[in-house]
Amino acid sequence: MSAWAMGERLRKLGIRLAQTRSTALFQLATELPAAVLARTLGIDITVAVKWQRAAAGDWAAYAAEVSRRNSKA
Repeated sequence: MSAWAMGERLRKLGIRLAQTRSTALFQLATELPAAVLARTLGIDITVAVKWQRAAAGDWAAYAAEVSRRNSKA
């Protein structure tokens, strides 16, 4: 089945692909640091940072904590 045909079937079921994609990206942005999000999805880091800010994910605190843990080891 082609991607177009699959998209058409989903639209007929009432599933909006763009909205679903945005929701998935938003969720990922709350769970992953921007650098990981960018690398994993193949998007520019500035786009990943914007998604993260929109999702209110604060990975600066996480990065600081990891840095402190690594320096103690």
